[in-house]
Amino acid sequence: MKKFKYFNIRDIIIIYIILVIFSIIISYYNLIIGVLSFIVTAYMGFYGYKVIYSSEKNFELFIEKFNEQFDEITRRAIFTMPFSLVILNEKGKITWYNTKFKNIFGETEKSYINIDIRNMFKEANIEELFSGKEYIEVDYEGKFYKFFINVFSDESGESNALLYGVDYTEEFRLSKEILNNSLAVISINIDNYDELYENTEVNHRPLVFAKIDGIINSFIQVYDGFSIKFEQDNYLLAMSYENLRKVMDNKFNILDEVRDLDEGNKIPPTLSIGVGTKEVSPSENYKSARACINIAIGRGGDQAVVKIEDHYEYFGGKNQSAIKSSSVKARVMSNGLEKLIEQGGDVFIMGHRNPDMDSIGSCLGVMEIANIVGKKSYIVLDKITPAINKIYNSVLENYPDENIKDRFIKPEEAIELCKSDSTVVVLDHHRRTHSECPELLDLSENIVLIDHHRRGGDYIENTVLTYLEPHASSTSELVTELLLYMSEKLKIPKIVAEGLLAGITVDTKNFILQTGVRTFEAASILKRQGADSIAVKQLFKDSVDTVKTKGEVVYNAKIYREKIAIGILDEEVSESILIAAQSADELLNIDNIVASFVLTKDNDKVHISGRSLGEISVQLILEKLDGGGHLTSAGAQVEGSIEEVLKILEKVIDEYLEEDNNENNTNR
Repeated sequence: MKKFKYFNIRDIIIIYIILVIFSIIISYYNLIIGVLSFIVTAYMGFYGYKVIYSSEKNFELFIEKFNEQFDEITRRAIFTMPFSLVILNEKGKITWYNTKFKNIFGETEKSYINIDIRNMFKEANIEELFSGKEYIEVDYEGKFYKFFINVFSDESGESNALLYGVDYTEEFRLSKEILNNSLAVISINIDNYDELYENTEVNHRPLVFAKIDGIINSFIQVYDGFSIKFEQDNYLLAMSYENLRKVMDNKFNILDEVRDLDEGNKIPPTLSIGVGTKEVSPSENYKSARACINIAIGRGGDQAVVKIEDHYEYFGGKNQSAIKSSSVKARVMSNGLEKLIEQGGDVFIMGHRNPDMDSIGSCLGVMEIANIVGKKSYIVLDKITPAINKIYNSVLENYPDENIKDRFIKPEEAIELCKSDSTVVVLDHHRRTHSECPELLDLSENIVLIDHHRRGGDYIENTVLTYLEPHASSTSELVTELLLYMSEKLKIPKIVAEGLLAGITVDTKNFILQTGVRTFEAASILKRQGADSIAVKQLFKDSVDTVKTKGEVVYNAKIYREKIAIGILDEEVSESILIAAQSADELLNIDNIVASFVLTKDNDKVHISGRSLGEISVQLILEKLDGGGHLTSAGAQVEGSIEEVLKILEKVIDEYLEEDNNENNTNR
């Protein structure tokens, strides 16, 4: 402790000097009196020093005693504070705690020193504790605590975390009760009302739709809510949030109940359900519910979408999207696109990053739409991937316009050329982060989206025209239909027709999966435009090395859960993503295999290609890894090593199969 001097000899040294000088002067006039003066001065100096020294010692003893008493008071205060205190080292082990912390666990005689905090609180995460997080919430045996975090360094420079916990059990229970009683708004739409009406005999129609009404009314009564039918195919329901959680726990089994309806109807009815809750007002809940039902329809229907705060939860959607044969929407979209392009500036066309045959084929088709309208167009392409290398070179060689190469531009050039009145057409994806050039979405006011994938997160919202049809086999199929209604006497270059046909071929796995009447109609249109099936076949030929690599992936694949094949492509080659996709297709040819996944490195991430024959939804599995796609074809990119991602994938597959098994048991 630094000494504090109450008195100091230097403070009165001047006085003693004056006395000495005074004694010398006296001695000059009278020696005896002068000597006596010197003796008195010396005694006063000695006595003053002794008094000052003694005072300093007494004062220091007082301060030290006071500090000891204060330390004791501090210790008593810390140990008797009304909240828990615990200090952790960098490894998360306890180095100190107070009595209140020990009382949480009830074992007052047990020592918790050097015990890992994660063994006591499952919510504790060491990285989060030392990363600046304000607090963690802990649930221990029915009581709820908030532990606020204060990170500090000790004398050796090592980081420690002081956690002080506040018991907020009553506040938690009160807030939970308020939440449970809050409103959940549910919007229900019969997906295929028109098709159901047309494909049900007249004498059975009233019964079928009455049964659907009955199922919905019974459903809402079970959960103590109410329902209103405000259109022939639309219902509005309301219930408490607590009951909504029960509906979610039951996986919205009303979807299965309606789908299993058999009262003379030739096709099964399906529902799309949107739910809004935890918003600031009932009207905002309703808006969220309507937005969710649009997402459910955009994902193919026969499913429920729930918006809770800033994230979505999906239920159902494990069946193939209903194939709709009506061409009215295609004609309306074609007319709308034509007018939009006419009124705008140059057209910028972009597919997704790492483009495949469907992406580039649909881009070529939209380029022809722009040509028909008479607008200059560009295809935004960052790099030529192995999947599109052959069709790209074929276009450069066989397209009628010798300057066709100038129509393919890099994202940087597109950013410079794009104006606010330009038309940006987004193809074969609907996620901003997947776009070849996301910046264009901010530069243009005329965004068009054409896609066939089921709608997921990060959806491009600022579109003026959206053509999202999950029932379609491919985006190339949709673009072919748009081309058909663009001109009464359609005439497009042969290579463009072959690009579109190649896009349909690759996404349907040679017209096997996700194939409907409109798929074959689109193919026949392209054949009439001169598409050569042999030329298309040539676009899919592989090198000897690629075929060998695919063979190795298939040969070394393991069978997981008896019916799922998982392969790994260890080497990172230029065609790794293409090889992974093709290998996943090949694995489906193995007997008893209903789904396949192939993992490969792609720069600093692991790419997963998933394929299915329809029994298992690879889309729902890979959506949990922030991927997306279709019931039978999906992909995802995950950070980490192949070994780490493989474990994550297996865990997600287990969760999916367990949920599916629970649903099947519930429906029995």
